[in-house]
Amino acid sequence: MVSEVILDDYVLKVLDLKECDIEEDNQVLKKIQFDFKVRGGNEYHDVTVLLYKTTFDVKVPELDLAFKGTIINYSTSRTDFSDERNVADFHLEIVEVK
Repeated sequence: MVSEVILDDYVLKVLDLKECDIEEDNQVLKKIQFDFKVRGGNEYHDVTVLLYKTTFDVKVPELDLAFKGTIINYSTSRTDFSDERNVADFHLEIVEVK
């Protein structure tokens, strides 16, 4: 089971990662989707600043997978992250860009 995804240099501890190939414009591209938890306060700030970039160097060390990817789907279970005791579930889907 995969335990981490690295977006640029930021390590996310992930749950339930799925990886597949998709075909787009006659190209086969990598796609990953995964869930992860984010604590409110500074951690939330760091993660959301990162995700605003939308395109990253993506690494999944346990699968020996590395590619340039962009977010195609993103969701979170909370909108109020001011309290560091709050933890939210995030869902992210990233597809390779060529």
